Amino acid sequence: MQKFLSKSPQETEQIAEKLAQTLSGTEVIAMFGGLGAGKTAFTRGLARGLGIEDGVSSPTFALVNEYEGKFTVYHFDMYRVSSWDDLYSTGFFDYIDNGVMIIEWSENIVEFLPENHITITINHISENEREIIIEGAKTI
Repeated sequence: MQKFLSKSPQETEQIAEKLAQTLSGTEVIAMFGGLGAGKTAFTRGLARGLGIEDGVSSPTFALVNEYEGKFTVYHFDMYRVSSWDDLYSTGFFDYIDNGVMIIEWSENIVEFLPENHITITINHISENEREIIIEGAKTI
């Protein structure tokens, strides 16, 4: 387990950029954290670390956004997913092993995550500070 203290969205992105350098291209990254915790900022940094310069935004209504860089990144938002049928309808299982999957609101699908996933937990400390805990990843 690795712990980081971020004092800004930019620092959150920098931590994620470092994580991106350790990826091999087929990871499932499950993100946990409340509304406004910094999950999308983390995803922006991860994407930038993989050479993706396109604007990264939360796929709240699209459910999944796809970005091309060093690896294909599939950015999921599981906020509205509440059952296996909902998850299946997103095509989630077709994406596994076909790129890097980064999943916001993983709380809603935790029982369906692959065993070897990377967990990112972002805890709100204060208005600008976040504790970022990374489990299951190489040391950054």
